[in-house]
Amino acid sequence: RRRDLTVNAILFDLESGAFVDPFNGQEDLAQRTLKAVDSTTFLEDPLRALRVVQFCARLEFSVHPDLEALCVSAAMNELPVERIRGEWDKLMLSSNRPSLGLQVARRAQLLERVFPEASGFDDPTHDGTLDRLAITKRPLLQEGGRKLALMLTGWLTTCSEGALLSTLDRLGVHRVGGYPARDQIIALHRHWSDPIENDAALRRMATHCEVILALALREARGEFVEPYLERAAALGVLTKPVPPLLMGRHLQELGVSPGPRMGDLLHAVYDQQIEGTIQTLEEAQTAATQLMDALRTR
Repeated sequence: RRRDLTVNAILFDLESGAFVDPFNGQEDLAQRTLKAVDSTTFLEDPLRALRVVQFCARLEFSVHPDLEALCVSAAMNELPVERIRGEWDKLMLSSNRPSLGLQVARRAQLLERVFPEASGFDDPTHDGTLDRLAITKRPLLQEGGRKLALMLTGWLTTCSEGALLSTLDRLGVHRVGGYPARDQIIALHRHWSDPIENDAALRRMATHCEVILALALREARGEFVEPYLERAAALGVLTKPVPPLLMGRHLQELGVSPGPRMGDLLHAVYDQQIEGTIQTLEEAQTAATQLMDALRTR
């Protein structure tokens, strides 16, 4: 009776080989419906409201109206970040249709209580995008930190940056298994829709965010991105920027001391490399020399 859902309140007697199912959980399993075991104890742990959300999405079950009404009453302000994050990760990473859970969260008024800054930007018209991201089969997008960055950005695409940062704080998103998820989400939020006219645009995008993530988001929103994916792979910029040809040691060999001037020169030469006008170290050194000569004549 202290369990949360009837489908989670079924025992199996190893001696008799019989199920012990006092709350008809097997019937609810067959009907693909989530019901509370006991309405008087269900909200003893308010996290159960978010468990309903992620179970609905992962199992693709419906939620009984009485259970949904209980979720409306859940005291979400009592929950620590770590527990919220655990359930939201399951929604984003372990379901093929996270939109089903979000629909329940909206009806149960959970989003405005758990993620108040983001709730105003939670647009149901983008649910299809999120579902398409959830089922992507591209191997690079299956890694936990990268997949979480993609899913959270897909959910929060239309947020203001302030709302995005506040929501990431509420989820406690930073690094995930060594992957810089927070940094990537912020960068992706800013640059996923940057125009891609040529190779230089792909190389420049890679200096801001992972191109594979930006293209996956664009693809989920209906854009044909296969040529961009193939070109980015050929350029080596799917998950990282082009490595700079010119380094500080090369400038020191040209008589430039470490400091702001060196940084400006490195940045200017790298910008030319991104544009494609520089392709070798020799060309980079020549460009640096020309820039230094131009500065001396001013």
